Amino acid sequence: MLTHEQTIELITKAKKGDQDAKSTLFQENSPLIKSLVKRFLHKGIEYDDLYQIGTIGLLKAINNFDEKFNVKFSTYVVPMVIGEIKRFMRDDGAIKVSRSIKTLNLKIKKFIDEYNKTNFKKPTPSEIAKHFDIDESEVIFVMDSATMPISIYTPFEDDSNSLLLIDRLKPDNSHEDMLNNLLLKETIKSLDKRDKKIILLRYFRDKTQSEIAKELGVSQVQVSRLENKVLEKIRDKLSIM
Repeated sequence: MLTHEQTIELITKAKKGDQDAKSTLFQENSPLIKSLVKRFLHKGIEYDDLYQIGTIGLLKAINNFDEKFNVKFSTYVVPMVIGEIKRFMRDDGAIKVSRSIKTLNLKIKKFIDEYNKTNFKKPTPSEIAKHFDIDESEVIFVMDSATMPISIYTPFEDDSNSLLLIDRLKPDNSHEDMLNNLLLKETIKSLDKRDKKIILLRYFRDKTQSEIAKELGVSQVQVSRLENKVLEKIRDKLSIM
């Protein structure tokens, strides 16, 4: 198992294009990726595909990791890999449309074409519903089932230099939020037993300083001082960001 210093050295080399360093990092973290992938089995995606997606998350972790984050690389890898898998399942997972819906959709399209040729206009949803003896809502559902989603990389105009849809989306701060959460968890772990208890009771169980003081057998003033001291520790560590 690599030490923290060895891992940092390999990450630095990998960022500079050292393939051997990158391979070592992949080999070292392969068991971690496999354990994370197991959480997503039986979701309609093959294990090998999930593993490959997980390695993309690991690669992003290597490229984005900074020693100043003040967390272990393996700790940083976990949310990156899980996030990549979830993103794939959300954005690229196939939407299954039943054969019966596909068949009905083709029949509706054919009816629309024939109706248009005869009446020189397209039929309304109610007219289609009446023809097929189904509800109007079902007509809309079946027709919508064939509509392809718009890619976030679709240009606004038919121009290769046009802005893409993704350019108009709000920036994703999930990466920064993830780092803050990791740092907070690591900081709380490093606290002594009493300080940790104060933070957990105060901010995770919504207890007042008076309630905490009574539970710990100290004065409220002491709890207030201890709380401020702990928060200062956390702020100092987060200020590295």
